[in-house]
Amino acid sequence: MQVSSAISNTNTSGSWGGGSKPLVAGYGKLMMWFFIVSDALTFSGFLVSYGFSRFKNIDSWPIADEVFTHFPFLHGIDAPMYYVALMTFVLIFSSVTMVLAVDAGHHNNKNRVAFYMLLTIIGGAIFVGSQAWEWKNFIKGEYGAVEVQSGKILQFYDLEKNKRIPIDEFAVSLTQERYTHDDNVGLWYVEESKLPEITLDEVLAGFNRNLNITVRLEAIDDKGKKIILDRQEAEVAINSATRVVKGANLYRNEYGNPLFADFFFFITGFHGFHVFSGVVINIIIFINVLLGTYERRGHYDMVEKVGLYWHFVDLVWVFVFTFFYLI
Repeated sequence: MQVSSAISNTNTSGSWGGGSKPLVAGYGKLMMWFFIVSDALTFSGFLVSYGFSRFKNIDSWPIADEVFTHFPFLHGIDAPMYYVALMTFVLIFSSVTMVLAVDAGHHNNKNRVAFYMLLTIIGGAIFVGSQAWEWKNFIKGEYGAVEVQSGKILQFYDLEKNKRIPIDEFAVSLTQERYTHDDNVGLWYVEESKLPEITLDEVLAGFNRNLNITVRLEAIDDKGKKIILDRQEAEVAINSATRVVKGANLYRNEYGNPLFADFFFFITGFHGFHVFSGVVINIIIFINVLLGTYERRGHYDMVEKVGLYWHFVDLVWVFVFTFFYLI
């Protein structure tokens, strides 16, 4: 009895009360924190892997300012990172509205909770839609390139205009029979869904006719710029071209090292799945708010729990944004 009394008297700080609510937090909130910590470790592992791969291939890594230049309804206008910045602002603003929803829940104000939850849902939906639009442009590509026997990418550069040039601007249309790859005439483990819009012969013919066009390597010089070959060097390099590359997928990437596309699809897709899941959960909570479920309970703890998840998703995007777009 004396030992028991001594042990009970040692807890004088009040930081651990025991019972059903340790740390003055309910079971659901603690479990949400456990999930956030474990998920944070998962994202950390992905980003560390990305950083290691980028460091190992730093001389051929695509430059973000040259990859993410699209903006809706502004075709042909160079707007590097503008749309990504807008997406980031929308997601961060949705985190602010979630804070306001949680605060309204603490004051048992049903209407304000519903209003700010709706704004949070709209912000999350805009972000997911924007990410899908960005994926579409990345997969489709903008310029096109050719791949040489070593697997490296050669991009085309106009010396007169002093900028990269799309292959469809100089490729020559040739009349020839074209066949889709089949198992008996190619590699059985490689599928080809459709024929490329522009063939390698058409690109080479256009290159030979336009002497002001040269090629740019995926390699980066000491100043962080892509290396541009002179015309003679370009003619030698392009002789080993094997295929036309348009856009990006898990095998090839017109912007440079295919590992960049692999990590981009995986990490941003994983984060996008989290945002989409958060939007679905927020919709469920929003419906329950409208039905008065939490008003009858006398508290809006569920809004606070989903708010923790939403803030975590926003915080993760800050790191993803930094790794892929800023550094």
